[in-house]
Amino acid sequence: MLTSLAVLMGLSGVVPTAQAAANEVDVTLVLAVDTSRSMDFEEIGIQRDGYVEALKHKEFIDAVKGGLTGRIAISYFEWAGYVVQGSVIDWQVIATEQDAIAFADKVDARPIATQRRTSISTAIAQGVSMIIASPFRGRREVIDVSGDGPNNSGNPVTPVRDKAVASGMVINGLALMLRPSDAPDGLDKYYADCVIGGPGAFVLPVRKIEDFAVAVRRKLVMEISGISPSPTVERIAADPPTTDCLIGEKQWRDIFDR
Repeated sequence: MLTSLAVLMGLSGVVPTAQAAANEVDVTLVLAVDTSRSMDFEEIGIQRDGYVEALKHKEFIDAVKGGLTGRIAISYFEWAGYVVQGSVIDWQVIATEQDAIAFADKVDARPIATQRRTSISTAIAQGVSMIIASPFRGRREVIDVSGDGPNNSGNPVTPVRDKAVASGMVINGLALMLRPSDAPDGLDKYYADCVIGGPGAFVLPVRKIEDFAVAVRRKLVMEISGISPSPTVERIAADPPTTDCLIGEKQWRDIFDR
């Protein structure tokens, strides 16, 4: 029976976890979370609770267990105009419910604070650096960026995005559309045109703060499982780019050059 099972698994391409390399995981996933001052403390708190709830949810844990190796490596940091000092939670393997809860508790323990400006380019560059330095090797390498406004600080976002994608990484977006955006066509369109990239990349919009936890969970499950986004999400990402990806920088300059 065991021999037959091993043959079937070999034919199907499934590698038992015990036989996988010690540093091999299904996904290396960086969570890059916006804590800029365009969100108030209540919204930052609800956002934090959403990540904690999603990481502990059975749907997320089942998605992890359903992979070829049955484990992922995950890390976390907060950003605004820069990477927030002390916010980086280093790589941790998640293979069990206990692993997921332990990581979620580390996120939950972070102090709630806000910072100035919005540098998506810095967030992507930090995610790239963390994946390159990771001791784990994922079948997919994903940077998960959540934010509520366009890039207005640091380097322009598209060249940084393009370099990350050229190296084989995927960047997905969670566009927090709780208030009117500086992006004229909508922040989801800005993220689709200027931020996300790589095979199967997608952006999910969040228009109500109470929907945040469900959106985060849905996003994590898609990223871990490699599930294709729904047609509405794919439509946003597939539209021909029409957004001015320097809109945030231009608006910031217009405010302070008056």
